[in-house]
Amino acid sequence: MSGMLYFVPTPVGNLEDMTFRAINVLKNVDYILCEDTRTSGVLLKHYEISKPLRSYHLHNEHHATEKVIEDLRNGQNIAIITDAGTPGISDPGYLLARAATTAELEMQCLPGATAFVPALVVSGLPNNEFLFAGFLPAKKGRQTKLKQLAEEKRTIVLYESPHKINTTLEQIKEFFGDETKVSLSREISKKFEETKRGTIDELIAFSKSKTLKGEIVLVVSNSI
Repeated sequence: MSGMLYFVPTPVGNLEDMTFRAINVLKNVDYILCEDTRTSGVLLKHYEISKPLRSYHLHNEHHATEKVIEDLRNGQNIAIITDAGTPGISDPGYLLARAATTAELEMQCLPGATAFVPALVVSGLPNNEFLFAGFLPAKKGRQTKLKQLAEEKRTIVLYESPHKINTTLEQIKEFFGDETKVSLSREISKKFEETKRGTIDELIAFSKSKTLKGEIVLVVSNSI
């Protein structure tokens, strides 16, 4: 009988955001796939979870997936976690889900933490319909993607790193226009959680006035 593959969300900041079910699953699987075993080790130690850890990240997931599928076929129950949030959402996990689907193996994804939902809710921008676009392309295809997104009438959610945020905001102004409304959230659920809302010019001024740290979620609307 084949095993079960669990996609287990982990806190994006505050460790108390871990669910009871997630802890129980991690305590009972045969082993845990981790994006970074050192980062995950801190979380697992906090909840007294002692299970074998195996690295599963963007640089080895193609090679590692084959072994995971084999183990599942042999009846092992396996969990995948990432450094923060839900596996497969701008983090490793999609390739494994695709392979498990092809192999007709069972999967479960636990409900839990992901950064864009809190940012979208507190943005004050329309959230009845939205497009989650994740990270923009680093170089090739970036302008093409921005042009496509600028035509959207739905609210757009983006992830961005601190060292690229100023450039991204300037590009949003260029492609979306001066009337664009933006909400910037960072350090979600952590001690220094912060959300800034306003026009694109106000957000550019805010971003340039200080050194932003932590992963950033941008919520963008050019339809209001």
